[in-house]
Amino acid sequence: MGELTRRRFVGATAGVAGAAALTSLLPATAAVAAEPAGAAGAAGSWAGERSSNGWPLLEAPETFGVEGSDQRVRLAGGDAAVVLLHVARRFHYEIGELRAGEIHGWTADRRVAQEYESNYLSGSAIAVRPLSYPAGARGGLYPNELVVVRDILAELDGVVSWGGDLTPVKESHFEIAVKPGHPRLKGVARKIEGWRRGPGDEGAGATDAFDPARREKARAFARRSA
Repeated sequence: MGELTRRRFVGATAGVAGAAALTSLLPATAAVAAEPAGAAGAAGSWAGERSSNGWPLLEAPETFGVEGSDQRVRLAGGDAAVVLLHVARRFHYEIGELRAGEIHGWTADRRVAQEYESNYLSGSAIAVRPLSYPAGARGGLYPNELVVVRDILAELDGVVSWGGDLTPVKESHFEIAVKPGHPRLKGVARKIEGWRRGPGDEGAGATDAFDPARREKARAFARRSA
């Protein structure tokens, strides 16, 4: 049984409590992708100078290490990197260790299958384990892993969108959902930096996504976002 098939099987046969938690965390409708600032041509080549979320395309991204791992990823600098690296850290600590080739960021290749994939061109999106969670494949995450993803999205106050809520789905995809300089992006980035400078009892690696209070916040956020 292949890994993706096994994940679907285990997810489908999870206990009643896990299934109930999963149902309560899913939004009633899928999030809508940002209106594209460019368009893919007939050959699937992105023609705009901004990605679909409104970020300018990059020629020289910055390279960052993912805390807790030996993996590196190329991204737009500043607040976007702070937020996306937080997503990667929490995935690494709480869902699964990131190994070689399991995280991708910026690319210069303008060929895109979906408009939201143009966000890699601006360094404002990451793909985590894209071979395990390819575009069009739903149900790659176990119910407990989905709890963590929903907690991350709520914690970041809508600044990040997840490909599992986009059409077609791509559960490996996380993107900045607001334009450069948006006040909410700045606020979330400052919050994350505060956690990193703090005493070590907050942020990635020290978060309990299954804490009842956090679970309720995640449910409330999903309801507001639906």
